Amino acid sequence: MTLTAALQQTVDDFHAMEERDRLQLLLEFADELPPLPERYAEHPDLLERVAECQSPVFLFVEVDEQVHVHATAPEEAPTTRGFASILAQGLEGASVDEALAVPSDYPRQLGLDRVVSPLRLRGMVGMLGRIQRQIRERAGA
Repeated sequence: MTLTAALQQTVDDFHAMEERDRLQLLLEFADELPPLPERYAEHPDLLERVAECQSPVFLFVEVDEQVHVHATAPEEAPTTRGFASILAQGLEGASVDEALAVPSDYPRQLGLDRVVSPLRLRGMVGMLGRIQRQIRERAGA
């Protein structure tokens, strides 16, 4: 299993920091979550809720020649929003095969185990799983 270049860079960035500083980097990602395209902002019924997350996180994946992940998470849930941002940015433009090759333990590879709760990590694993399921459905894989 491999990571996209963007997801690998994120892992490298997290591991280049002291463990105590990793939460700050996650919070910076929260500020970088791309806004929903207008077509989804006007039709929230098209988005899938990620039930594994404590906070209301919704996502939708488009697949053409590339993968495009759209996600929304409340600003008052910055760690969850940060995870959504990492996945949306890290999978943007990936091929179907690249996106499906991301291992389910990717969230643990960030080295946040002692910085955020296991419940929050499980939420990110849930986001990745739902993204990959949507990719398979839309790509017919």
